[in-house]
Amino acid sequence: MPDSYISRAEGALYKTYSRFPVVFERGDGVRLYDDKGQEYLDFGAGIAVMGLGYHYPEVDEAAKSQIDKLVHTSNLFYNIPATEAAEKLLKVSQMDRVFFTNSGTEAIEGALKIAKRHAYNRGLPSDYEIIAMEHSFHGRSLGALSVTGNAHYREPFDPLIPNIRFAEYNNLDSVKSLFSEKTAAVIMETIQGEGGIYPATEEFLTGVRALCDETGALLILDEIQCGMARSGSMFAWQTYGVKPDVMTVAKALGNGFPIGAFLAHGEAANAMTVGDHGSTYGGNPLVCAVASKVLDIYKEKDIPGHVRNVGGYLWDELEALMASSDKIVAHRGKGLIQGLEFNVPVADIVKSALLDEHLVLISAGANVIRFVPPLIITEADVDEMVEKLGRVIVA
Repeated sequence: MPDSYISRAEGALYKTYSRFPVVFERGDGVRLYDDKGQEYLDFGAGIAVMGLGYHYPEVDEAAKSQIDKLVHTSNLFYNIPATEAAEKLLKVSQMDRVFFTNSGTEAIEGALKIAKRHAYNRGLPSDYEIIAMEHSFHGRSLGALSVTGNAHYREPFDPLIPNIRFAEYNNLDSVKSLFSEKTAAVIMETIQGEGGIYPATEEFLTGVRALCDETGALLILDEIQCGMARSGSMFAWQTYGVKPDVMTVAKALGNGFPIGAFLAHGEAANAMTVGDHGSTYGGNPLVCAVASKVLDIYKEKDIPGHVRNVGGYLWDELEALMASSDKIVAHRGKGLIQGLEFNVPVADIVKSALLDEHLVLISAGANVIRFVPPLIITEADVDEMVEKLGRVIVA
């Protein structure tokens, strides 16, 4: 029986996830198919990972071709795909140096190490402080968890990295009040994802950049979810014209292959030296060949431009949906990272959409539905999604 996969998984896998009762077997474009052959419209993209959707031919070919050549050598040696992917990523991000990781969480760890090493190089007191944001999410490892602004995630694993100060997102005075001679860095998402889809205001982001410039602290922008064209710019900070000292990226960079990166420019690009950081798998030829092709496609197909167009259409349709339902109280976001806030918990709505309408949605907190579909969706896909979600809301 197909559901035996669920019972087998429950018996074998560590119980850290509350999974929906569906077994996905394959994907194509913006559609997923379960083990019974049923089709689902995907507006979650594996949590903003499948930017080009499923089985994008050129991505598949890049992976297959590299498998036939070389999969892994370690970072004791150079490899061609890592060099090519690095050059392309640096060009589109306007940064100076990149370090490839296996995930977004690892990218955050590297960014935090740059901040600490940079502070050490400057001769700051050893009890460096890092300012993070309330309601932020940066990952589950101990370092990333330390700067995640949700006590529910942190408390079971205390004590974490010390000297983390949490400011209120989009409140510049809150950040100013925490700055001191010990401040090594400010870390924030350019658009908060898990915290409810909150874009930074221009005043806030430019103000934080100015504070960092005045004090020598580094500005770290987490673009793991909102980067790779999801906001309508290749990286969300480019919309504001505020360049970070360090940036993290992952998710859609590999279109399903596990790769992340932290990038730096200026002093931050030279803060760490030989022996300060490493990774066995990071930047291996297979994932970098895929990332290199993904970056080519984003440029050749003008994925950011497409996101701006279809993202605008999604915005208008969600505005209309909000006007039609007294359950929806707010609408936020940019491009194809948008959220609808409800006055009721959305868990049942998301589950009903999946099981009854075969529509894949994900939440952002208890009361927000997050729309992070593959970036290749069309207006017709938006129409279908809104129709399906509308039926669930009024049910």
